Amino acid sequence: MRLENKTAIVTGAGSGISEEVAKTYLKEGANCVLVDLKNLDEQFAPLAEKYKNKIAVVRADISKKDDIAHVVETAVNKFNQVDILFNGAGIFDMRSILEESWEVFDRLFTVNVKGTFFLMQAVAQQMVKQGKGGKIINVSSQAGRRGEALVSHYCATKAAVISYTQSAALALASYHINVNAIVPGVIDTPMWDQVDALFARYENRPLGEKKKLVGEAVPLGRMGLPSDFSGAAVFFASSESDYITAQALNVDGGNWMS
Repeated sequence: MRLENKTAIVTGAGSGISEEVAKTYLKEGANCVLVDLKNLDEQFAPLAEKYKNKIAVVRADISKKDDIAHVVETAVNKFNQVDILFNGAGIFDMRSILEESWEVFDRLFTVNVKGTFFLMQAVAQQMVKQGKGGKIINVSSQAGRRGEALVSHYCATKAAVISYTQSAALALASYHINVNAIVPGVIDTPMWDQVDALFARYENRPLGEKKKLVGEAVPLGRMGLPSDFSGAAVFFASSESDYITAQALNVDGGNWMS
């Protein structure tokens, strides 16, 4: 098992990519602190029974300073250390740039950028204190590789995640902390049902049409699944990636070439 005796914090663990990554990290031997806005106790009860004493569930909002501190303290108090951060929590919204609002801007940047950065900072501070290095994996998006007419704020937040990943990797390299990003393409998660509904509204499409079209447009012929990210997430968390930092890996079926 590639993550045995390691402790991972996984945010956004209640669904989608992060939920799948959490399950994979457990299979690979890691202790996991599972973080989400909703209470995950019931959802993860079967896994908690299977992986006894290897799961801590934290209900937290990563955009709040005290909640971030609580997440890190939980990991240290229960497992004595933090070795891995899978920084997967994020939110989405869209509308025409002519209709964008201050409120949507603040909400997206508060969670996707501010929360992502300051949780990364808090975990890095703990890793430096421990003196054993560590692995930080931030989740961006193919939207962070380019602008999109209806998704300006979201694109900007995900571009910022890539930029912060690069800056943090350089700043933390001397502490043997590797910082990388995973860049998903179009992924069949509950969030995409929300995305499809918004496209239906703004592009006057029937529900489901946009989701079908974007899946067909992927070079590999389908939308991604949360399970498609497990390999990259374990790779970046394990010793196999010790000589890789400041990278943003596209896991998108060939949608973006870089």
